[in-house]
Amino acid sequence: MSTESAESTRQGRTALVTGASSGIGAAYARRLAARGWDTVLVARRAQRLDDLARRLREEGTGTRVETLVADLSDPADLARVADRAAGDDIGFLLNNAGINGYGPFADLDPALLRKVLDVNVLAVTVLARSAVAAMRERGRGTLVNVASQLAFAGSLPPGPLPERAVYGGTKGYVVTFTRTLAAELAGTPLHVQVLCPGLTATEFHRSRGEEPVEGREQQVHEDGGMPVHQVVDASLAALDTGDVVCVPGLRDTTPVDRLTEAERTLREAARRGTP
Repeated sequence: MSTESAESTRQGRTALVTGASSGIGAAYARRLAARGWDTVLVARRAQRLDDLARRLREEGTGTRVETLVADLSDPADLARVADRAAGDDIGFLLNNAGINGYGPFADLDPALLRKVLDVNVLAVTVLARSAVAAMRERGRGTLVNVASQLAFAGSLPPGPLPERAVYGGTKGYVVTFTRTLAAELAGTPLHVQVLCPGLTATEFHRSRGEEPVEGREQQVHEDGGMPVHQVVDASLAALDTGDVVCVPGLRDTTPVDRLTEAERTLREAARRGTP
């Protein structure tokens, strides 16, 4: 096979994974590489990315691995990643990077709140825009945006749930954005999913997000949670069945159907003119 032919067979076979230095991002990247995807690993921690890239190469999948060190709250870094997401080879985007900014709303540093919004909302939207436009032009592609079950916990008070007004709001945005985008793209060859994990055995709760967790080895917060590989399994299974909303651990999708029906009822209330 010529070099040109070899390159053409790889077109659209690269997955860009944000938040790839640990947790769901790292596990998803390994699973995609095992399935034959080339990967672009994006995160703040260069050593973590280098370690994961080395493992992927050592596991002998024969796929290409690229690392891109970036802080998605930084406009210049986000622009660089967005340019990469628009590449002809990108056929899968996992918008996984996120920070929590937990704490009492009135006491939180405004700079941290801005960072949560920049990473959890702005970066997700900008990267999706870059990737989806290119995927639509090519006629194929997959977008998975990682939200959280906390997106559905707005009315629940903290304890045992965290103080999460901004974080929960950002994940609510991701859910609504993804579901609405999926409806817009219905009938096209693009696959769109919002992944809503609950408590997962990662290091996510060990930092509010101002700085990443230190050290080269992945850690797990004390609260434990669902094993990461089960979250990835659920997402990939939902992609196979075409489910837009994936809630790992939810075996019966009736609650999702009820949510859609409740939204329809609320939306149609004004038309009935009931005071």
